[in-house]
Amino acid sequence: MFPLYDENPTFRTPVVTIGLIAVMVAVWVFFQHAGIDRDVAATVCNFGLVPAELTHLREVGFRIPLDQFSDCVIDNEWYNWLTPITSMFLHGSWGHILSNSLFLWVFGNNVEDVMGRGRFLGFYLLCGVVAAMTQVVVSPSSPVPTVGASGAISAALGAYLLLYPR
Repeated sequence: MFPLYDENPTFRTPVVTIGLIAVMVAVWVFFQHAGIDRDVAATVCNFGLVPAELTHLREVGFRIPLDQFSDCVIDNEWYNWLTPITSMFLHGSWGHILSNSLFLWVFGNNVEDVMGRGRFLGFYLLCGVVAAMTQVVVSPSSPVPTVGASGAISAALGAYLLLYPR
């Protein structure tokens, strides 16, 4: 069951929420080509969070199949340290991006309204990075890429529940 709206009014236009959704959709459409070709696997592998690339607990060159056509190969690129942030803007399918966008829209706008734009953006990004790093701590040698904004959006949902408990 998906929520389509809530009954709590907002007093300001949720600029950050709209901006985050716009960036996620733009990355999905223009960078990941909306899942039409194999660019999804390549972007997920290269710019998704791979715990083993940060911890170096797997050797460079270790391969894990992503689908029947491509493997994710552990590398030692400089941008691996950016993947806790870049992974938040990547998605694996239309269902993934649509559900994340819907939950961010329904609940993020109220949290942004209460927190203010700057604090909400900082909160969202910080919680997304904390969620990504939790994945690294829980499974430090995993070669499996992680993508999506679910950690940051879960934090926004938690904040919503605290702000609007009824």
